[in-house]
Amino acid sequence: MATAPAIPLIPAARGRGSALRPDSRYAAWTRTADTGDEPADESAIPTTLEVERARSIINYNSSPDVPFDRSINPYRGCEHGCSYCFARPSHAWLGLSPGLDFETRLSWKPDAARLLRAELAHPGYRCAPIALGVNTDAYQPVERRLGLTRQILEVLAATRHPVSIITKSALIERDLDLLADLARDRLVHVMFSVTTLDDELARRMEPRAARPARRLEAMARLAAAGVPVGVLFAPLIPALNDHELEGVLEAAHAHGAQAAGYVLLRLPHELRALFTDWLHRHYPGRATHVLSLLEQLRGGRLNDPRFGHRMRGEGVFAELYRQRLRRNCERLGLTARLQHAFDLSRFKPPVDERQLRLFD
Repeated sequence: MATAPAIPLIPAARGRGSALRPDSRYAAWTRTADTGDEPADESAIPTTLEVERARSIINYNSSPDVPFDRSINPYRGCEHGCSYCFARPSHAWLGLSPGLDFETRLSWKPDAARLLRAELAHPGYRCAPIALGVNTDAYQPVERRLGLTRQILEVLAATRHPVSIITKSALIERDLDLLADLARDRLVHVMFSVTTLDDELARRMEPRAARPARRLEAMARLAAAGVPVGVLFAPLIPALNDHELEGVLEAAHAHGAQAAGYVLLRLPHELRALFTDWLHRHYPGRATHVLSLLEQLRGGRLNDPRFGHRMRGEGVFAELYRQRLRRNCERLGLTARLQHAFDLSRFKPPVDERQLRLFD
């Protein structure tokens, strides 16, 4: 059982979720612990941005575990710095660390809106809901000055294309005009990720995300404007935040949520060592118990990548979590998914600017 951190503990940089910078698993070399650690006196690490010249913007998937087959991620990496983020290992594809690099070395796609218009205008495109900000939060702090997500929403609103959004940021309120416009034609759903109501736990787990109460306020504002909203208790971490499931659902319901779900903590690839280190630094008294319960939920391992198992786990504890969600949803009148069907008939493909017009 993984009961000890992978390398000696060091202090985390101020406002960052990870204290480690493990090398990319695709690198031809690997640093050892005494040369690869961040210096303990590095109290603040700035965020850097690199331009990514993408050739396409819509990502397609065939996963049976998610209710969408396409998504858009305007950014790679996420400044929120969530210690548990399942997307951290994806940074290794860039030759960067899933640890500190994931939250401090970001890339953005300035051509996102142009690429989206071109892909929606393609004669072979078939309209289906696009999930926005699945791998990394589309409303993370850098969005405030870059505005990529708003540019994408403007294209989707102009073409009347359905979109679903997952976020833990109150910045989404900025785009209430577009969201309310889309909601009037049944073209948008928003799920807020709320992992805890405890500000101290949130500060440690999600150092640069909005406070839980602030997310709930944003949820209420969207609901009041007619935007269908729900809550995701994700991730559910045994012996750390699982006792808050009922409280989070009740608070979300009071702020307008119509649906609720949860996702069990996932620890793929480097995230196993990263999250284990985080546990031992912040909650050393609970670390062994948390990891033991995770192994019981994952068939003796800390991670189970199999479809149908990775989101919920298996065994007695997994069944208890399922029952708790179901019973509380029934008690509060919440559904497993937002029930407002998207109106695909309203989609109007944009004019492909590369084609010559017959008449001007």
